[in-house]
Parts: sequence; structure tokens; C-alpha cells
Amino acid sequence: MTPSMSSTDSNISACRIRLRGVRKSYAMGARRVEALRGIDLELLGPGFHAIMGPSGSGKSTLLHLLAGLDAADSGELEVGESRLDGLSENELTMHRRRRSGVVFQGFNLLPTLNALENVTLPSTLDGVAHATVAPRAQELLRELGLGDRMDHRPDSLSGGEQQRVAIARALLNEPPVLLADEPTGNLDSDTSDRLWRLLAGLAARRNMLVVMVTHEPAAAAHCERVHVLRDGLLAGSFDVQGMDASQLALRAADIVRSPR
Repeated sequence: MTPSMSSTDSNISACRIRLRGVRKSYAMGARRVEALRGIDLELLGPGFHAIMGPSGSGKSTLLHLLAGLDAADSGELEVGESRLDGLSENELTMHRRRRSGVVFQGFNLLPTLNALENVTLPSTLDGVAHATVAPRAQELLRELGLGDRMDHRPDSLSGGEQQRVAIARALLNEPPVLLADEPTGNLDSDTSDRLWRLLAGLAARRNMLVVMVTHEPAAAAHCERVHVLRDGLLAGSFDVQGMDASQLALRAADIVRSPR
């Protein structure tokens, strides 16, 4: 599927993430743990970005807030053309259904539905007729190399194919921002490499902002820029150009170890 020029221009202008002083804490028994401690981050325009950092640095919490899966305690949070801070639970639900594109480590496909039906399911649950969204879903599956697998159920698809179905589902509503949380955690190295290249290609072809949470330097090496979290704050960012995975890992580790 190739977006029209007008929709492409609109997508480019909507390719943005802005966080200002975003905080999020969770109850752990009798105490509260701060996962994000006033983080500031701004990503503008199409591109492929990685969010890295040690375990517990706030990576997944950040992605969940960006996806509208959880609400921030305070601060300003903007994704695409949507201001998420202050939204009610119902409003966040509508954002997830209609404006958010998210890919997780788990494929989250229904085993009784074929690939095409899994892609169209969120829209049909939102009251859109299957016949209305099926042509768009078919184009997406063809673009992702699954044109001959549309009528196959998940148990007859490889792990990489299942994740591509999940990506097609995330792209169905043409979101300007695609979020991915450790999307290759269940895949072998060769399949993972192909998927990272696919995400990079989507960012370029569709003029999208793709943001991937990962702990793998090999994954981040496919991105244009890396943002490193530490203790719930943005510790630093750097361009990836010319770096291999080992160089990238050293640079990220240096940022984590740098004085606060």
C-alpha cells in the first residue's frame, strides 16, 4: 500500500513524540517506586529510533505510556497529533484502537483466525465492516511478504511471519508513529535481523516515526539514533551512523556509566 501524497505530507507533520517532565510510579508493597522521574524527550519527523538502557531504567514503562496502555502521573505527553496526558481511560482506549500502532514481543494473534482476519480484527471490533478494511489489510500483508499466507492460521506460520502479521495489524489505521517493544525477543537471530531491516524500511518508505525498545545492540544498529535511559531519566542520545553493534554497545554503556 502506498500512501497518497496528501496523506504522506500529513503523516510527516504528525511524526512526533514530545515528553516534558513525565513521571510514573508504581506501588510495590507499602512503598512506591519511580519508574520515570521527570523524563524529557523530543523526536520530530520520520525515522527509526531505539530506546535502550539497563533493566529497570524505565524503557517498557515509557513505551506503555506512549502507546496509551498506561497514564502518566504528571507531565506533558504528546504522540503524533494526540495529547495523551489528562485523557480519561475511555479516551486512552479510543486512542489505542484508532491512532496507536504497537508491536510487542508476543505476537498476540488469535489462533482461530487466519492472518487476514487477525489484521482486521481491531477495526471490526470497533464497528468497521470487514469488507471495508480487508482490501487495505490485504495490501499490507502483500507489502510485508505475506501475500500467499493470508488464509493461514498462526499455528501454520513461522515466528517471523506471525510478527509480520502483528506489524500489519499495527499499521492498519496508518498511524504516524509505530512503537515496538522488544519485537524480536521470540525470534532467532536471522529472523530478527530481517525484521529489524523491515522496520527500518517501513520508516523510510512510509515516512513514519518508528520507536523500538530493545536491549540488543544488533537491533539498535539498524536505527538512526539511540536514546539511553538510566534510572527513569534520559541519560543521553547519539547517532548510529557508521557504528557496528559492538561500537554501539560501548557507546551506550559509556552513557550509562557517565557521572550524573
